[in-house]
Amino acid sequence: MDGTKQQRRGNTRQRIQDVALELFAEQGYEKTSLREIAERLEVTKAALYYHFKTKEEITVSIFTDLTKPIEDLIEWGRSQPQTLETKHELVRRYSQALSEAAPLFRFMQENQATVRELQIGDSFKDRMRSLRDIIIDPQAPLTDQVRCVSAIFTLHAGMFFLQDLEGDPEEKRQAVLEVAVDLVTQAHQGA
Repeated sequence: MDGTKQQRRGNTRQRIQDVALELFAEQGYEKTSLREIAERLEVTKAALYYHFKTKEEITVSIFTDLTKPIEDLIEWGRSQPQTLETKHELVRRYSQALSEAAPLFRFMQENQATVRELQIGDSFKDRMRSLRDIIIDPQAPLTDQVRCVSAIFTLHAGMFFLQDLEGDPEEKRQAVLEVAVDLVTQAHQGA
């Protein structure tokens, strides 16, 4: 178990989030009840209600907590000069943030209707637009702007499409990161 998950385990609210996410992945969001979450946690429904009244509240709190590093990254990126080094660091940090929030992103992929219903999708799109605005040079040729945006989506694609392939997850993440960094470098050289 990685350090992030261990830290999250010490807090009841975070344990609820972890168990809910596990159940959502196993059974689907719609088929998971608060009762089942409470049973898995070995607590009463009343104890669960103390922290969250609905599955929706749990889901929104998971999204908020696990995407906080992305918000922090956007804030950092906005305060940096528009250099190749900044863009490389943005891509590296985003890769790490995606890795740490992988269960959330799998949930979002597998439960798109729920994501739309809870407006998590709109919030995530806003974050993606903010990253886009930081990583692209609006004066660059369109192909170079596309390369920069493609770097971000390469990280997403790698997380989803390589998870079933044999190999060390960190090695796969590093390979995807290398491709994303190459795209940003090509775009910067073309500008």
